[in-house]
Amino acid sequence: MSELLNGLKRTHMCGALRGGDCGKQVVIMGFVAKFRNLGNLIFADVRDRTGIVQVAFDGETSKDVFAKAEGLRNEYVICCAGTVRSRGGNINAALATGEVEILVSDLRILSEAEVPPFVICEDIKAAETLRLKYRYLDLRRAYLQDKLIVRDKITKAARDYLSDNGFLEIETPFLGKSTPEGARDYLVPSRVHPGEFYALPQSPQLYKQLLMISGLDRYYQIARCFRDEDLRANRQPEFTQIDLEMSYVEDSEDVMQLAEDMIKTIFGKCLDMKFDSAFRRIPYSKAMSRWGSDKPDTRFALELNDITALVKDCGFAVFTSAADKGAVKAINAKGLGKVMTRKDIDACSDFAKGYGLGGLAFANYKSDGVTASFYKFLDQATIAAIEKQLDAQEGDILFFAASDKASLTTDCLGGLRCYLADKYDLYDKSKYDFLWIVDFPLLEYSEEEGRYVAVHHPFTSVKSEDLHLLDTHPEQARANAYDLVINGQEAGGGSIRIHDPKMQEKMFGLLGMSKEDIEARFGFFVDAFKYGAPPHGGLAFGLDRLVMLVSGTDNIKDVIAFPKVQNASCLMTGAPAEVEDKQLAELNINIKK
Repeated sequence: MSELLNGLKRTHMCGALRGGDCGKQVVIMGFVAKFRNLGNLIFADVRDRTGIVQVAFDGETSKDVFAKAEGLRNEYVICCAGTVRSRGGNINAALATGEVEILVSDLRILSEAEVPPFVICEDIKAAETLRLKYRYLDLRRAYLQDKLIVRDKITKAARDYLSDNGFLEIETPFLGKSTPEGARDYLVPSRVHPGEFYALPQSPQLYKQLLMISGLDRYYQIARCFRDEDLRANRQPEFTQIDLEMSYVEDSEDVMQLAEDMIKTIFGKCLDMKFDSAFRRIPYSKAMSRWGSDKPDTRFALELNDITALVKDCGFAVFTSAADKGAVKAINAKGLGKVMTRKDIDACSDFAKGYGLGGLAFANYKSDGVTASFYKFLDQATIAAIEKQLDAQEGDILFFAASDKASLTTDCLGGLRCYLADKYDLYDKSKYDFLWIVDFPLLEYSEEEGRYVAVHHPFTSVKSEDLHLLDTHPEQARANAYDLVINGQEAGGGSIRIHDPKMQEKMFGLLGMSKEDIEARFGFFVDAFKYGAPPHGGLAFGLDRLVMLVSGTDNIKDVIAFPKVQNASCLMTGAPAEVEDKQLAELNINIKK
């Protein structure tokens, strides 16, 4: 039977006790993490979210309390009152509380526990699927609790910073209108409007711009967002943003500087980091040409080299064909020729096939000569020019990608450089790399849709100096957009918005949207701009990703209390699940079996 506290109040958290507390009368509460019965001496480790402390029952303990202690088992929830004493020469250096223990005078068993389906410990061996099914048990581990504590610190630091800078925290609706222009919406059927649906927000984008039109000129929200898209390793169907918007800004730097200072504040408070300079600003075109990514990790080299001009007439058909309409690019994996086997090299070629290429060519500069089968098609002058541009030396291995679509070679080698850096540990994982990517293209042409699509979203403004390009070469126009990249991950992004109704209409036209489409999707939004809109811009940081970066995990499920798995299901609750026919009937829905 569970016991009551009967007036006992917790005086200390388990992880708070130290040598200076010896002699104090304390009350602690928590889970039994470990239990040892040595006959006339019983020890138990008691765990709460602050740590573990050892409690003891010995000859000084009353017979009733000692008898009760004999019945303890792992994961029982208990309350212990007693005296803090030194552990003498039996210090446990692995515990912050390892100098002391509590000699228990009163024990309450608040809740008994069955044997858990896996041992709850830091060096856990249980499969992730089993731990997700019993997530509430896995969350008892300090490893996961620490991640959620970091999450709390980040949101508090963000709230304090934004509040100090005049921002108001304002909630926006979950139940809104579907405006398909991006990822797939999660739809919610309406009972009182048969056949009609709400959509869960992919972001609060429209609402926060409407708040600017409302005169609430500095808004923020720790916003829940939802996207029904195919999941990847670090993507969840529901996620959280630190979302902000501000009025009377026309320059990207206005928003970027404020956001940058917030990030410095967060990393300073959570990791005690100091910053003595501004984050670098790197144009999109430079990021793509040097690192093959709009979210480059610049903690390591392996930069891309465009050798199209060198090989356009080289005699190697793979290169000459690609050079005619596309590009030939290469990277020098410095020193890796000494450690990579042929199997490793073939794995890189297979990696390239995942990008739609036929594979990779390579040149391995060994101590006994160069292994490069395609060099026989090249004259010495071309080889020398390649070696000079790539700084090829003994021990290096060069990888070449060729395609009649230049973007494929860029994407492939951009991915390969990260693959090699991770596999061969080419950078210091304890360091942080902060940078802004700016000057994104405003539009890109979609072959699949046969029209221009917005690189960010349809409400992003064009740089004033590129305004004239919208009538002649819209694909060359640059956006007033910016992304913050940390360690090769997009931590957040935003833009200066369009606030002029005529410019917004022009943007919709470039996207191939008819007046009927605009009215159906964004009518309420467009109408609002008729009544005066201040220039405004904003940004959203991915909270889950920030927590991952600050806490040092590469698994997004570690930083979310109750995450989904890759097929967007919850192993713990069984969601999504079928519902009763009565519920479907109320919603006027028939399920096609």
